[in-house]
Amino acid sequence: MRFFEPGLCSVTFRSLSPQAVIDLAAANGIKAIEWGADIHVPPGDLENARDVAARTAEAGLSVSSYGSYIFAPDSTPEDVAAVLETAKALGAGHIRIWPGSRKRPSADYSPGERRAAAEALATIARRAHDDGITIGLEYHPNSLTDTLPSALQLMQDLPMPNLFFYWQPAPGLPLEDALTEISALGSRICHLHVFAWLADASRLPLHERADYWRACVDALPEGDWTKTAFAMLEFVKGDDIEQFAEDAAVLGDILYRT
Repeated sequence: MRFFEPGLCSVTFRSLSPQAVIDLAAANGIKAIEWGADIHVPPGDLENARDVAARTAEAGLSVSSYGSYIFAPDSTPEDVAAVLETAKALGAGHIRIWPGSRKRPSADYSPGERRAAAEALATIARRAHDDGITIGLEYHPNSLTDTLPSALQLMQDLPMPNLFFYWQPAPGLPLEDALTEISALGSRICHLHVFAWLADASRLPLHERADYWRACVDALPEGDWTKTAFAMLEFVKGDDIEQFAEDAAVLGDILYRT
């Protein structure tokens, strides 16, 4: 079993300002924020990244990661450089990237295309390593981590010391299958994205999946990840602030066993 601190992905509230996200997190027992690159901390805007970093620290929170929208192998070297520089300005020692092309399932890749994607990911990881930054691969439908066999192939192809995997269940994934994935990937899992979705992507209050998530957290072994691990709320029912407060309390109960 591994200990996780509660976190929040800023994309959960894209319509809010960074300060509003910070205030909401601090008021609800969240310890760290994964800042998204799409709205709150765009790549290349270093002044904004430094300002968000300072505001986050002033609230007593840490930056768990920089949630980039790098899609390897489609992103350019310039895209990668901008993300790395922004992560440094943000004070983020960890960057989330997407394995493979946007919205493309792993079954569509030829062996050559898989090799190209793995080589691109390895190149990014090496560049990040030079800056003391770790990389986490999004674990997501329509990517090269959309099935366990595909994710395991990536894990085998990318034995990089600073490259890890996020984990989240596919919507509607049975608990038995979730525990199988965690067992297989556990040593390379860095952070969790926590939500409660049905198979049709409709959202539930987190308390309806509390036992599910408690079992998943309990199953995660200690592994190669040596930094603080965060279980980060990502999306809530209705994008509702009150629902977030309830879900944050449930997440605290799951992680701290209160």
